[in-house]
Amino acid sequence: MAQPAQTPATQSEVGKDAGGHAAFPPFDSATFPSQLLWLAITFGALYYVMAKKALPAIGATIEQRRARIAKDIDEATAMQQKADAAAAAHQKSLTEARARAQSLARATRDQLAADADAKRQSVEAELAVKFAEAERQIAATRTQAMSQVSAIARDAAGAIVERLIGRAVTPAALDAALAAQKPNSSGEA
Repeated sequence: MAQPAQTPATQSEVGKDAGGHAAFPPFDSATFPSQLLWLAITFGALYYVMAKKALPAIGATIEQRRARIAKDIDEATAMQQKADAAAAAHQKSLTEARARAQSLARATRDQLAADADAKRQSVEAELAVKFAEAERQIAATRTQAMSQVSAIARDAAGAIVERLIGRAVTPAALDAALAAQKPNSSGEA
């Protein structure tokens, strides 16, 4: 039989393995040079885009966030200082208010004590006046009573003598008897 004529391999037969199956193109050794060329071109283009566009944008974003964080920390520190100053001012005003309240309470207490003392002195003065008046009245009553003692004693002595002797004694006789007893009572005890 006649042998078929061998024809040069066509393009579709180049990628086939010995079993007639097509090989995976990236693993085909015939395409390695073009794959390496396109890998270098793609890597260069990607590197250029990343270096000129993406990385500066990412760096700028990171720098903006860093600046914003620093600004926020500075604002928080300033607000903390303001809050501390406000707390100190509040504490100072509380201390001053307490001092004013204590001085007002002390002044009110002193005023009330002075008023009470003035009223006490007024009442004591009134009582002293009333006491002096009572003493004067007692002295007047005592003087009046003492002035009447001799008359009472004369009447009592007259009544006693009348009972004892059974007849009335004259007032002149009683006065003479009492006058005679006065020097004895003061001289003889």
